[in-house]
Amino acid sequence: MSKADQIFVEMCEDIIENGFSSEGQNVRPKWPDGTPAHTLKRFAVVNRYNLQEEFPALTLRPTAIKSAVDELLWIWQKKSNNVNELNSKIWDEWADESGSIGKAYGYQLGQEYKFAQGTMDQVDNVIWQLKNTPYSRRIMTNLYNFSDLSEMGLEPCAYSMTFNVTDNKLNAILNQRSQDILAANNWNVVQYSILVHMLAQVSGFEPGEFVHVIADAHIYDRHVEIIRELIKRPQHPAPKFKLNPEIKNFYDFTVADIEITDYQKNEQIKNIPIAV
Repeated sequence: MSKADQIFVEMCEDIIENGFSSEGQNVRPKWPDGTPAHTLKRFAVVNRYNLQEEFPALTLRPTAIKSAVDELLWIWQKKSNNVNELNSKIWDEWADESGSIGKAYGYQLGQEYKFAQGTMDQVDNVIWQLKNTPYSRRIMTNLYNFSDLSEMGLEPCAYSMTFNVTDNKLNAILNQRSQDILAANNWNVVQYSILVHMLAQVSGFEPGEFVHVIADAHIYDRHVEIIRELIKRPQHPAPKFKLNPEIKNFYDFTVADIEITDYQKNEQIKNIPIAV
């Protein structure tokens, strides 16, 4: 059975059984009808995925893997902050009339800084270090630029990646300040696992471990019963994942270079209410 399913079920059970409720607090998120969107949360959830063992896609319900990768490439490859360059509509509510989400996500990765090896942006710096100083303990990115927060459509949730090479394997930690577990958990796990695969391939390493650190892992009140039903579903083996082995330049990857096979999954959950 999929290890990703097992990790997800254990995390959800822990949040539901032991989570702290925001009921009675003045909370920022609201449901579309204006009702406060309360949560059950756990602080500092850490999930580990061995990418040598499996590709960590949920089988409890489908994850739209290629759409998730399209967003990942929009941020990490295009370094874009304009939703008109994204194929899905997931960012539309945070964009202005021109389609911009402000100085957020891809904008931050595209800003150039002076590094010891020259002036470059954060993504190019990561790739340069993986190829030239792979055992450095300083290979990381950070999207949480305090001086630009007021000009962001949404302050970054998944804000920092740290890369570490051990025994010819590329490992990575994703730090996330906040996560809506039902709506976004496996979406982010799939995205950043694929990023590890991509960067490992272009740098000459094997993908290793992906570690997901979530400061505030929460389930919204209107999602609790959906989650209860979801985690009781049958679990299937993880799907097979393959990258086009011909790609040696990170900027050449496209969604078409990803192959997912043997993806057994339960039916999708439709019309999930989203708090904003």
